Amino acid sequence: QVQLVESGGGLVQAGGSLRLSCAASGITFSINEMGWYRQAPGKERELVARIDNGGSTNYADSVKGRFTISRDNAKKTVSLQMNSLKPEDTAVYYCNVNAVGGSYFVSMDYWGKGTLVTVSS
Repeated sequence: QVQLVESGGGLVQAGGSLRLSCAASGITFSINEMGWYRQAPGKERELVARIDNGGSTNYADSVKGRFTISRDNAKKTVSLQMNSLKPEDTAVYYCNVNAVGGSYFVSMDYWGKGTLVTVSS
């Protein structure tokens, strides 16, 4: 059974920092990209940051220079260090893992249940 377990969300004042972590288990395919998405109330889910299995990263413009994504391939974990947090960063943050495998190189996306980040002004 595939599980993505997120941790590290919470309440922080503007300008503060939080670190999110996500541990994947039960994935038998080869993990390709790992990432974080977020969804604020009344808004669509959006990409925050992602990292491929070679270490290349991609960030949303709104978080560049403030957030840093990293991964540990051996432990199948992905983390998001969030600094200089702003009230507009308030959202539920979701861990995402893309894996590829099988005879037909099927691509599968897995999602965590989400962790709430609240930034007060």
